[in-house]
Amino acid sequence: AELEAERVAELSAYLKVSGYDNYELSADEVDALRKFETLEWNSFNLKDLFGQSTRGKRLKSADRISGDLPFVTAGEADEGISAYISNDVEVFEKNTTTIDMFGSAKYRNYKYGADDHIAVVHTEKLPKYASIFVTTAIHKSSHNGQFNYGKNFYPKDADELFIQLPVKNGTPDFETMELLISSVHKLVIKDVVLYSDKKIAATKKIVSDN
Repeated sequence: AELEAERVAELSAYLKVSGYDNYELSADEVDALRKFETLEWNSFNLKDLFGQSTRGKRLKSADRISGDLPFVTAGEADEGISAYISNDVEVFEKNTTTIDMFGSAKYRNYKYGADDHIAVVHTEKLPKYASIFVTTAIHKSSHNGQFNYGKNFYPKDADELFIQLPVKNGTPDFETMELLISSVHKLVIKDVVLYSDKKIAATKKIVSDN
């Protein structure tokens, strides 16, 4: 019970330090969730929104030098991070979206390098949660089985990709996107916080009873 208390206390401390212990939805977030079913949507071309996508460069496993920079390749394991390197490669900014050779899109909240099977969509100027929303929209459009080993996804495919986004006055409503993802984030974190609080209370009772 004491060992469990230590683990749960560490979880609670992490949530607090990270600011995740605040899971109360703001009035704007509640309103965004309430209006979700009535949102107006439109189709947008990725290149028109974020400019031309870029591509990483091949770096064979044997040539990778151990370091701290995440190196992204195709695949789902470890979010596609195959190694941490110190090679002199192009470093892509955090708050961007990667699309691998199979069309799988992932949000990156850190700087990274990437191989030639990765297309980078430059969403770095968007607020974090809006960028996550866009990543989800990209994944929904690009990851439908149309790309595989025989037909890889390349940056040119990203430039031709169309995604569905909520709009306001005919333009992408990034503010609403941000509120929606922030709301979902809090709702998920709420379950974790309530779990940790419940376990701490239960463990304290067991320890005090003994």
